[in-house]
Amino acid sequence: MDTGLVGRRAFISGSTQGIGYAIARGLLQEGAEVIVNGRTAARVEEAVDALRAEHPGSIIDGIAADMADADQAAGLGERIADVDVLVNNVGLFGVADFLDVADEEWARYLEVNLMSGVRLSRAMLPAMLERGTGRILFVSSESGVNVPADMIHYGVTKAGMIALANGLAKLTRGTGVTVNTILGGPTYSEGVAGAVEHVASLQGVDAQQMKEAIAAGNTTSLLGRFLEPDEIAHLAVYLASPLASATNGAAVRADGGVLTAML
Repeated sequence: MDTGLVGRRAFISGSTQGIGYAIARGLLQEGAEVIVNGRTAARVEEAVDALRAEHPGSIIDGIAADMADADQAAGLGERIADVDVLVNNVGLFGVADFLDVADEEWARYLEVNLMSGVRLSRAMLPAMLERGTGRILFVSSESGVNVPADMIHYGVTKAGMIALANGLAKLTRGTGVTVNTILGGPTYSEGVAGAVEHVASLQGVDAQQMKEAIAAGNTTSLLGRFLEPDEIAHLAVYLASPLASATNGAAVRADGGVLTAML
């Protein structure tokens, strides 16, 4: 299948590992030019080198910017305002009691998970609308629909991403620009794997057993396991492509059936 992505230029925030890295790799496989992003130059360089090794001859660049810093996020947006595809992927997550999450932590989550998408979309949407073509994707979560009691701060920011994408899509009426959201399910990214391994070591249990126990505890999952980052990336590549021209303003599920209500 020809996705029509050859030569398209894509930027993916938070793409030095996990879902973002998988999306970058998936877009490269389809012939797109990719710009990866992370907080530090060292992490970005490492990711770029790894992608170049996998895809020799592809056009791959990287820009370090901390999305928790408003000035860095805004400055980055100005540097790459002419991209064809923007993937707002960067995000923080963590389990915490609602009463223990201070205002400063709420602000940090909002800055990274929500405001990064506001700033990058504000920088890149005008050129897309002028050209009459472009793609903006938000990598949200089923937690933005069914907010977990032990991750309220995370779920609220993911719900905000869904609302932001829905509103931005209305600005694209009559153009070839689309704005969509991916509702990902529990995914075994490097960050999640690290958290599981840390808890397993503290409890003196095998990390694989803990991973399987956590997945089994998610009683609404139809897969009965964690998703892999590539499974989210496959959907992202499709939505970034011209093939998805009729999908706009949508929250598309790749949740493994975790959500039990129709959207």
